Amino acid sequence: MAKMHAVQVRKSGALDLVQLDVPEPRAGQVRIRVDACGVCHSDSLTVNRAFPWIQLPRTPGHEVAGAIDAVGAGVDSWKVGQRVGVGWHGGHCGHCDSCRKGDFVTCRNQQICGISYDGGYAQYMVAPVEALVSIPAELAAADAGPLLCAGITVFNSLRNAGARPGDLVAVLGIGGLGHLGVQFAVKMGYRTVALARGRDKEALAKQLGAHLYIDTTERDPAAELAKLGGARVVLATVTSSKAMSAVMGGLGVDGKLVILGADMEPLSLNTVPMIMARQSVQGWPSGAPHDSEDTLAFSVLTGVRAMIETVPLAQAPQAYERMMSGKARFRMVVLPHA
Repeated sequence: MAKMHAVQVRKSGALDLVQLDVPEPRAGQVRIRVDACGVCHSDSLTVNRAFPWIQLPRTPGHEVAGAIDAVGAGVDSWKVGQRVGVGWHGGHCGHCDSCRKGDFVTCRNQQICGISYDGGYAQYMVAPVEALVSIPAELAAADAGPLLCAGITVFNSLRNAGARPGDLVAVLGIGGLGHLGVQFAVKMGYRTVALARGRDKEALAKQLGAHLYIDTTERDPAAELAKLGGARVVLATVTSSKAMSAVMGGLGVDGKLVILGADMEPLSLNTVPMIMARQSVQGWPSGAPHDSEDTLAFSVLTGVRAMIETVPLAQAPQAYERMMSGKARFRMVVLPHA
């Protein structure tokens, strides 16, 4: 059989470059030649085997961009050579309550690319057709990859948060998610405020289009947002419940804190102003393939792109460590055929 290279988790906490057989697609699947795969913080779930049901060895990666290399039996709506991607949403059952309502991203039996099955830290991978995203010709694979997780999570949460053009929207954190959040918020027509620690991120925030920057180490972000009339949405991209709690006082009437960054520590909330001003807190879990296609189309239309650093497949372990250390600016992307 033909061989390929992949980077796998063979034991918890370690990534290893290995040689494997090129996988064959089964019925209802396609094989993808992976041209690029973004490195996401959620890859740590696989690397550290955060869920006991994750089967090792496993190839991480759920920001996959490439082209169909082969199709399995029964696949007639996707063709060899077609550019496709796979994001966090790696498939759904089609018969649970959520699926019957068309809410595939909350499928009780949802598959996750790079967790439920082998992902994009490889030269080739297979995926079910219900997970596929069509990639526009205008997007390079390295640009498309990060938009299939970080991009869709920010775009889809913002467009469903209830803000209207001209409303005040604050983005908490200017990192892998936040630098995209600022871009999307500006392009959607929101009055965009970037919140981050330190003056060193101000120039970048303004470069990305933010109308105002607030250094949360020097000024109380809640008080500053309140002076501006209160935020309709605060998009929390940081992984700190303490930082999220600190901005709740900056919400306006009908304001909403939308949580994208996960932290196991509880939020601290003052429920009285929440009741009086109809404020709310909401989590947001990425989206389904059609949401990814909307994200890519909007990005092509408006010029939104992730800031990326690319590495060959053999350097995927180092790229993962750079991402986990917070040193990446701002998304690491693996190029398996480079």
